[in-house]
Amino acid sequence: MKLSELKELLKAKELTNHISLNVEIRSVIASDLMSDVLHSGVPADLLLTGLANNQVVRTCDIAGIKAILFVRGKVPPGETIKLAEECTIPLLVCEHSMFEACGIIYSKGLKPLE
Repeated sequence: MKLSELKELLKAKELTNHISLNVEIRSVIASDLMSDVLHSGVPADLLLTGLANNQVVRTCDIAGIKAILFVRGKVPPGETIKLAEECTIPLLVCEHSMFEACGIIYSKGLKPLE
């Protein structure tokens, strides 16, 4: 599934400028603990999180995660958005809870990391 399709599915808003949403999303990880994201060992394509700070972008850059979706309407500060643009990591935000967003994504066939 393309990130652009997920954006429509979750009624998400794009936070980054000039970064393509034509990214293929095959696996998803959902966590507010960046240590768990790094510990997973297998790079996911998308991170769902409610943690809205620079550490999220840095973690995804290190872990090879292609995109970030902030849940619960959390919008990171401008410096975090700028860092994501520098790392070419698209940022989206939706109003769904983490539980709801995961359920919607799972129901459309995307699977968690194995």
